[in-house]
Amino acid sequence: MKRRIFAAAVACAATAAGLLGAAPAAQAATSVTFAPRTVTQPHDNQYVAPLGSVQLTMTATQTAYVYSTLRVNNASNTTLIDNEVRCSSTSGWSKNEVLGQNVIIASATGTPASLRDINVTTRFLVHPGAAGTVTCTTYLRSANLGLGNSTVSLVGGELKFADTSVANTTAGTPPQADDGDTPPGRVIGLSSAAPTVREPASEIFEMAPVTGLSVFGDMELMACYPEPKDGCPLNSMTARVTLFVNQWKADGTLCKSDASSSVTALVRRDVHHYVVPLNTHFTAATGNGCVPKFNFYVKTDWVSGSTGAVQMASGGLPDATGSTVKHYDAMSHAFAVAY
Repeated sequence: MKRRIFAAAVACAATAAGLLGAAPAAQAATSVTFAPRTVTQPHDNQYVAPLGSVQLTMTATQTAYVYSTLRVNNASNTTLIDNEVRCSSTSGWSKNEVLGQNVIIASATGTPASLRDINVTTRFLVHPGAAGTVTCTTYLRSANLGLGNSTVSLVGGELKFADTSVANTTAGTPPQADDGDTPPGRVIGLSSAAPTVREPASEIFEMAPVTGLSVFGDMELMACYPEPKDGCPLNSMTARVTLFVNQWKADGTLCKSDASSSVTALVRRDVHHYVVPLNTHFTAATGNGCVPKFNFYVKTDWVSGSTGAVQMASGGLPDATGSTVKHYDAMSHAFAVAY
């Protein structure tokens, strides 16, 4: 059985106005679209293709929101599709994020259309912590899970800096939680014996006064993990995924809580890795002792079916098609953009 321990991942382009020393006319693109193409990949060997890059000159305190989306369909065999974004700065900083799932063979007309024609979005916050020019590149990663070669259609997509001035916490850090992109890749099991995972999760953080937070929790779920040697006895896992956002009072007691963004996900065996994107708009409370202190986390509850997992980070991913040089990516993650 072919397998991997990786997976797969809003707004307008902005200028660099307000950045000291920046010359907007000299800035590279902060938004790029991906042209349709047919992608061919060999049997059980990962194909890696850069699709486009964006660039932004950033100050030491600046945080930006990067957004990448891909639409893929018309697979000749069931095929792994990952939307990977790799960002690096001239200051030496780097960050990688990846999300993805298998796109089901197009001829499986009895399968839901949403599994044969998929959109995978990878979005996160970029905060180098030092002045420099940040370049982010989207990579399509794919692997044929059937016999022989396979083809898929990349219908299109885009990569952009959706917001170039995201508010930091009062500590000067971005409100974001993930495992990072250093080894080892972490996978947290889900089963009837261990039915709940509360990750990714932020610590309590303080903001300058805000109207509210747009909070995102993008999860990578797995069915049939760990996979038995004789195959998975059940064909799917059902899990309930809920994004929690809390606000706190000055005395440390709870001011307000929101868990309205919730999805019950069926992760099929042939899909194997499944992306669950969550988002909620949380209006900040004032008065009654409430202060702009918040935290957020994603709670995943195993409901039924096979054992499964939450993927927090990838194992080693080849840098390019056929490369023996590998790197690591963050996967399931959560973050907040103030408004």
